Amino acid sequence: MRFSKTEIRELAIAWAVLGLCFSVDSLFNGVGRFLLAVGVSLIGVGTGFIVHEISHKLVAQRFGYWAEFRLWRIGLIIAFASALLTMGRFLFAAPGAVHILGYTRTREQGIISLSGPLSNLVIAGIFYLISMVGYGDGWFSALVIMVCIYGFQINLWLASFNLIPIQPLDGRAIMSWSMKVWILMVLFSWGTLALWFTGYI
Repeated sequence: MRFSKTEIRELAIAWAVLGLCFSVDSLFNGVGRFLLAVGVSLIGVGTGFIVHEISHKLVAQRFGYWAEFRLWRIGLIIAFASALLTMGRFLFAAPGAVHILGYTRTREQGIISLSGPLSNLVIAGIFYLISMVGYGDGWFSALVIMVCIYGFQINLWLASFNLIPIQPLDGRAIMSWSMKVWILMVLFSWGTLALWFTGYI
C-alpha cells in the first residue's frame, strides 16, 4: 500500500482537527486537563479515523482501484463548528474520504464502505476489553484505562455515525448493496451506543 505526500499531509490535518473536536468539552477545564484530553483524543481518533480510512483504501486497492484520502474542507469546518457550538455533545465527523478512481459496482462499493465502520467496531471492542482487564494501581494504569475508554467511545461513535444512510457517509452505499448487512451493523453499533449512554455497559 502506497501513500502520496499529499495524502499523508491531509490525513494528518484531519486527524489533528478531529482530535481537537473530540476534546472540546474539556476546553474550559484548565490547560492541563485540556491538553490531556487532546492527547487522549488523538490516540482514539488516530486508531479510529486513520484505520477507518486506511481500511477503505486497502479494500478498494484489493478490488484493483486507485484510492487516496482527500480532505473535504467544508466537512472539516462543519466538524469543528458543530463541536464548538454543542461543546462536544454532537460532532459531524466527515472531514474527508477515500476517493476511488473508476466505476465501482454496487457490491464492491458496499464492501469498501463496510470496511470503515467495521474496523471501528473491532477497535472499539479491543479498547473495551483492555479497559475491563486493565485495572490496577498507579497513574499509568489510570492513563491506560482513560485512553481505552476514550478509544472505545470514539470508535463506537465513528462507526455509528458513518452508518447513517446519507451521502457522503458509508451507510448509504452499504444499504444500496445489502439492506440485511446494513441493518445488522446498525443494530449492533447503535444498540451498543445506546447501552453505553444509558450506563448498561
